[in-house]
Amino acid sequence: MIDYDLDPDERELLDAYNRGEFVQVNNPKEEHAKAKAAAKATLNKTRNISIRLSEQDLYRLKAKAIAEGIPYQTYASSVLHKAAAR
Repeated sequence: MIDYDLDPDERELLDAYNRGEFVQVNNPKEEHAKAKAAAKATLNKTRNISIRLSEQDLYRLKAKAIAEGIPYQTYASSVLHKAAAR
């Protein structure tokens, strides 16, 4: 047997496989769809937050949102999302 350099998680999975803890599913496409839906639902969760802004910043934020033609909270969320994704 080849001795691979496995991290602890990989080693745990291999050991579980060797102990026969994995089972074959009857409908792999259905199981894949369920897992994909669960992952998507987990990643798409939103949370409400409270944030304090100066009045001037809030007015500017609202003005930019109006210029974009979207609600200011949607615009603020977009700006924060872009900043967090960097």
